[in-house]
Amino acid sequence: MKKLLVVIDYQKDFVDGALGFEKATALEDGIYNKINKYLREEDKVLFTYDTHKENYLESREGKNLPIVHCIEGSEGHNLYGKLKDFIGADNTLHYYKYGFGIAPKDMVKISQDIGEDIEVIEIVGVVTNICVISNFVMFQSQYRNAEIIVDASLCASFDESLHSKTLDVIEGLQGNVTNRINS
Repeated sequence: MKKLLVVIDYQKDFVDGALGFEKATALEDGIYNKINKYLREEDKVLFTYDTHKENYLESREGKNLPIVHCIEGSEGHNLYGKLKDFIGADNTLHYYKYGFGIAPKDMVKISQDIGEDIEVIEIVGVVTNICVISNFVMFQSQYRNAEIIVDASLCASFDESLHSKTLDVIEGLQGNVTNRINS
């Protein structure tokens, strides 16, 4: 069975930087261990990077969330903590995204890079109610017959209520939410 793990925006600015929050910090070991499991089983792991330019505050997102973060080339743009170990690792792909979800043209490139015969896609990362759900929809649209799993224990939001509601929406969109605890 061909599987893909997608790690959404587990970057310094979302963990302990400009938009960091405590719950994000607690995900590090679990995400790290899951990545290692996928790589041991010779499956692929895709990392997304929330990516902005210096003119971030002039963008639509910057006007709605006026906190400069994940500027390309900055320390805050880098993967957080132990996840840096996977930069350049075999069977990993690294994609910059310039909005909440991966752009459709990039989804085509991803399917060329990893193939279209993926049977299971598992998603982990931050922020559940923004980028996790946006990328869930993008992968669901590109891989219509794959089972798409969101590991609730390895996703987080700065707003626990929105985290829980988003998991409900993902289930409503026929996603498989696993490891859901008290949400």
